[in-house]
Amino acid sequence: MAHLFEPLPLRGIVLKNRIGVPPMCQYSARDGIASDWHFVHYGSRAVGGAALIIMEATAVAAEGRITLGDIGIWDERQVGPLARIASFAQAQGCVVAVQLAHAGRKAGGVAGWLPQRTLGADEGGWVGVAPSALAFAEGQALPHELTTSEIRQVVEQFGAGARRAREAGFQAVEVHAAHGFLLHQFLSPLSNLRSDAYGGSFSARTRLLREVVAAVREQWPERLPLLVRLSATDWVDGGWDLESTVELSRGLGALGVDLVDVSSGGLVPTPAIEDGPGFQTAFAARVRREAGIATAAVGFITAAEQADHVLRSGQADLVLVGREILRQPYWPLAAASALGQPADWPSQYLRAAPAGAVGR
Repeated sequence: MAHLFEPLPLRGIVLKNRIGVPPMCQYSARDGIASDWHFVHYGSRAVGGAALIIMEATAVAAEGRITLGDIGIWDERQVGPLARIASFAQAQGCVVAVQLAHAGRKAGGVAGWLPQRTLGADEGGWVGVAPSALAFAEGQALPHELTTSEIRQVVEQFGAGARRAREAGFQAVEVHAAHGFLLHQFLSPLSNLRSDAYGGSFSARTRLLREVVAAVREQWPERLPLLVRLSATDWVDGGWDLESTVELSRGLGALGVDLVDVSSGGLVPTPAIEDGPGFQTAFAARVRREAGIATAAVGFITAAEQADHVLRSGQADLVLVGREILRQPYWPLAAASALGQPADWPSQYLRAAPAGAVGR
């Protein structure tokens, strides 16, 4: 099985190791435009040795933002600052993926470090959209139920986002269909009560995601990889579950998806999650084994030996390190030292590197 520091080929690119940075919202944009904070944040992780950075939820429409501080990719003005991030990271040997996202009924809220609530119109808030007119939580705004023609517009927005990602020079894209955002809302029977072609049966509830993937793949170069993030389970009886995730994942490869990024939860505000170190890796393992598609594992993976075990035991093809890489931007370089593996250090930092390190 793969080692943490073995390369990972994905279509026409090769990740230099199996360490990725998962999407983690920074809520620091204005009008959807990435700021200097984003440049330094992502640049630091690229310098730190990660092979892949999946940027935070990047809205394909203004109304698809989780908060006013979300990055966007619905306007040409947003392309330049994103291109600056992608170019710098790639110069460090790091592949950057943009995560195409739409918040759906979870739109128009406040930054993640604040008590959660929906913004009022006088604060710049707006009405979210959803498959059905069901609020995410008690006291939050009721979303607008999308019409069939509006659903087609959402598909077009994802396709346009992929085109702009290509213009910005990204080397990968990820479609965000997890954590209770719009595409996940269509997948789960808890949030999708429709009786038309986009609700009811498994095929109907997964239709929007499949159409979005097709639209993105049409705009995205054949030589570059496409990822999809899924919540393996809602952690609620009667919701989206692991069996559904496996079934959906079986068909994604034929649509041009190269890797499923397996997370969980986010659809309901207070799920009974059985968390702990590596608590989601078994989900990634089952998708990989039964759906026959590459997977990424994420969730409280903090130690080099733990991350290496996930790969060596065949649970995933890629490990995403989140909170730990916020604490330690250079975690991949430290992990290489802990596992006795060579790593390419920035030449500017070689004076601090362990013996045998190679500059880049």
